[in-house]
Amino acid sequence: MSLRKGANTPVQSARVRVEFGWRQGPGVPDVDVSALLLTAAGKVRSDDDFVFYNQPVHPSGAVRHEGRRQDGGGAVETIDVALSAVEQDIGTVVVAASTEGTFGQVPGLFVRVLDAVSGAETARFDATDATTETAFVLGELYRRNGAWKFRAVGQGYDSGLAGLATDFGISVDEPAPPVPSPVSLPRPAAPAPLASPSPPPPVSVPAQPVSLSKITLTKTAPSVSLTKQGATSGGMRVNLSWSARRPPRGWMRKGEEAVRLEDVDLDLSCLWELRNGATGIVHPINNQFGSFEQPPYVQLDQDDRTGTSDTGENLMINLDHAAEIKRLLVFVVIYAGASSFAGLHGVATLYPPVGPPIEMLLDECTVPSQVAAIALIENNGGELIVRREAKYLLPPPGIFKQQAADLEYGWGLTWQGASKD
Repeated sequence: MSLRKGANTPVQSARVRVEFGWRQGPGVPDVDVSALLLTAAGKVRSDDDFVFYNQPVHPSGAVRHEGRRQDGGGAVETIDVALSAVEQDIGTVVVAASTEGTFGQVPGLFVRVLDAVSGAETARFDATDATTETAFVLGELYRRNGAWKFRAVGQGYDSGLAGLATDFGISVDEPAPPVPSPVSLPRPAAPAPLASPSPPPPVSVPAQPVSLSKITLTKTAPSVSLTKQGATSGGMRVNLSWSARRPPRGWMRKGEEAVRLEDVDLDLSCLWELRNGATGIVHPINNQFGSFEQPPYVQLDQDDRTGTSDTGENLMINLDHAAEIKRLLVFVVIYAGASSFAGLHGVATLYPPVGPPIEMLLDECTVPSQVAAIALIENNGGELIVRREAKYLLPPPGIFKQQAADLEYGWGLTWQGASKD
């Protein structure tokens, strides 16, 4: 059902996918989609009620940012909402978007609501009057007399995502002001020694504001220094997530090679090399999950075989031992369920302990590849550099999928057949 601005329609589904799409092309700025869970007062209860690229899953699990996929000449970002699981004190789920350009530069804007099971379209709203806005509320799901409805909103903001989020009660992390140059002052006389004071009482730490920044590595900007961002210690999480949800007809393609997305099993993996010459691999095969506290200082948290886990699969890298790491290759393998990455829409995100997340999209495969090199992390003279790879590898006959990554990057491991439990 196509809606005009301000119109509404009932939503009968217990779970929906809200899709926000636009046409891509030269000069079209990037778009990021988000959701805000509001009470009857029209505000969030806390920053946890903001679901976006840096905070993709609501604590209740009812609202999830499922990432982006390519759709012909356009892009679509999806918010999954389990309406039956939305907490009772939440009356509205707002679906919004932001861009670093203006929405007048973004053609073909639309939002639509689909039944998450059948794929049937419940409502659609096409926004045609955008001009200088840098943020947009396209639509909202809201409760009325115990039932859910969807309203086409079409309200723009000139203050970007930060302004929109602030209007709804989010505490946004402002960029730090420039640090003043040091001033040389006369050195004061040393004070007389004092008795050791007693420890101060514990201080409650206020909740940190939401950070809206992120780094997307692309062909034109393929690398970033973790060291220059200050990420030199602590744990860095590498997350792989993908949508294994069935399209409306249930298949990626028709015919004998049709693939059911809910059967796809992707394995996040890491080839590692330490400065002492030790090498190896971390992956789910033979339960080689690695170790965070011991070499190789890389650990895989789980094997998500269906894509249904809220957090996907995660590698944890211990940056306290960065000096011992020579290089790490993060890659992903289709273990089962699909013959190629073409049509699979994954997102790999690095979450350093300091600085913004680093995002890489897996949506450019044009060959029948089941092995994708995501990122290479190298220790160059004490500086950790992350480089986007986005290479889709074709293993020669008789070569294991994981071995193809080894051969491409010269790891030199010895391989033998194995499988999961």
